[in-house]
Formats: sequence, structure tokens, C-alpha cells
Amino acid sequence: MTNTTDTTHAALAFMDIEQHDLSNEDINDLQHYYYQMLLIRRFEERTSEMYVKAKIGGYCHLNLGEEATIVGLMAALQPEDYIYTNYREHGYIIARGISPGKVMAELFGKETGVARGRGGSMHLFDNDAHFMGGYAIVGGQIPLAVGAAYALKYQEKPSVVVCQMGDATTNIGAWHESLNLAGLYKLPVLFFIVNNGYGMGTPVSSASAEPELYKKGCAYRIHGEKVNGVDVLAVRDAVRRLRQRAQDAGEPAILDVASFRFRGHSVIDSDRYRSPDLIKKGREHDPVRMFAAQLLDADLVSEIWIREVAQRVEREVQEAIDFANSSPDPKYEELFDNMYATPVPNTPGSAEAVEAVRINRGEA
Repeated sequence: MTNTTDTTHAALAFMDIEQHDLSNEDINDLQHYYYQMLLIRRFEERTSEMYVKAKIGGYCHLNLGEEATIVGLMAALQPEDYIYTNYREHGYIIARGISPGKVMAELFGKETGVARGRGGSMHLFDNDAHFMGGYAIVGGQIPLAVGAAYALKYQEKPSVVVCQMGDATTNIGAWHESLNLAGLYKLPVLFFIVNNGYGMGTPVSSASAEPELYKKGCAYRIHGEKVNGVDVLAVRDAVRRLRQRAQDAGEPAILDVASFRFRGHSVIDSDRYRSPDLIKKGREHDPVRMFAAQLLDADLVSEIWIREVAQRVEREVQEAIDFANSSPDPKYEELFDNMYATPVPNTPGSAEAVEAVRINRGEA
């Protein structure tokens, strides 16, 4: 494995954020973006800590370093829009407005979690918020997102679907099949590629014949763009424009978002495939720190305000952990509940659930 990354990706992800004209921006919006970015940062840092303490089981993938990408996307969406994501989705559902406590409870496998403890880290879901779930199977969300976009067009609803994914997802068959249908039927869907330069440990340029991922829709006549994912306002503006285009003209689009994850692919990934120099350079372009500096330079916030937000975030994340810790576990008797959307004959019931737990524990 080489310690390289796609040079096109690096050139964009390691750029300083653009010096936007903030005079026409709502200061409350800007402050909220910073708060959300810092909330996601500390939530993920504490999530890593909880994983090490064995509070969280299974696989766990963090959004550290991708805060601007997440907040920029979610700030551009409307409440009626739908979003489908991959398994690295903690920050997305928080930025959608879901309580950090409910998210942390789901990571802990608790009854009070967003999926009642049944989904865990990779399967967050909230129907009311139109957050249609994280998907652990690479690309599993893409056909479903396209199907949802087809439904919106068929029902003539003024909404769009965002399908978030990682860069390596663009190499699977379902990606191309879904692009074909989206282009053929002119569906209101935005394919949002979080391009952190690696598919697990493989550089994009070593896995994709076309490393410029936004160009991959050309065979289906689907418009594509790339944007600096470290710049929250650049991401927001690009998504707003492409979202409106999808809604008004039924034109799907691809947005290739150059980002950088601060740690390995998952919590247990030692990240040895990236050189120390590359990691150091990526972390120097910290989206949270750079956006704070931009707000300070524009005199839109003060150092005191920055400290107060940090204290607020610290308190809210600790409250989320406390809520998760004190929440009840799912009941054994309900182990087989909700296996199917509609009743199915011979489905195991509560008695079988209890017996299954006893067998698993070696008590039978």
C-alpha cells in the first residue's frame, strides 16, 4: 500500500477556505454553523472515547475533519427534503436537528436511541426528519435514494433527495445503474460524494480509472461539480444551487466534495497507509478552527463567544453521554419485533426471543 493520495483531491482539500463576503450573511446562521461544527467535532471525539470504554459495540466510523462538509450540506436542505447516507453518518443526523442524546443512545444500543437501539452506529434513522438511514453495505443507499426521487417526481412533490456516499462507492455497479435511471427519468436527486481521498486504505487514483469523480456522470448526461469540503459556505452554496436546479428542472447532479478525515477509516483503523506528513498537513486545514478564525477576523464573534460555545458544546455532549448511560436496554422479549414491515406467518415471538437469549448465554 502506498502512502500517497490523489493529487487533485489533495490540492483541493488542503486549500484554505475562501474569504467570503460575509456582509450579506445572517450572523445567526454563521454562528449556528460554527456551533454545529464544534458540536459534531466534540460528539465524535467523545464517541471514540466511549468506544474504547466498550460502551459502543460493532463498527464505528467518525466524521472528524468532515464537519464543514456535513454542516454545509445540511444547511442547504429544506425540511421536506430526504437524505440517504452511508455508515459514516453521526454528524449528518445531528446537523439535521436530532438530539445528540438520542444519537448517542443509539450508539450505546439503548431503547431511547433513534432506532430504539436496533441500528447502532451504522444504521441511524429518523422518519420525521426525513433522515432515511445510514447503510452499512457500500452503495446500498443509492438505488433506494433514486427510487425515492422517482416517487417524489411521480407524486409531484417539490422536494429533492440527497444521496451521500464515500468516494469508493462510485466504483460499484449500483452507482452506474442508479445514475442511468436518474438521468433517464430526470429525477430530483443530488449525489453527494464525500471524497476523503481513500476508499478505506486505497487511494482514489489507485481504484478509479477516472479519479475526477464528478466526471463520472458524463455517460448519463448528468452534470457534475467539485467543491472544497473544508469550506462550509462553499459547500452550502453549491448544494443550494444544485438542489434548486434539481427541484425546478428535474436535473440530477453529482457534487464531488474534497474532504479530509482526521483519523483512519474506522475507530479501530491504525491509519498506517497515510504518511505522517500527509496527516499533519490535513489536520492543519482544520475546518472548525479555520471557520472560527474567519468569523473572528470579520468581527462577527469574539474570543469570549468562542469560549462560551465550547463550554455549551462540552455540556451538551456530556448530557448526551449521561442520557445514553441512564437509558434502558431493549427488552429481550422484543428481539424479533419489527423484522418485517407487515405481519408474516410463523414469525418468532417473545417466548422464542427469550429462549434465543438463554441459548446465546449458554443457559439453555
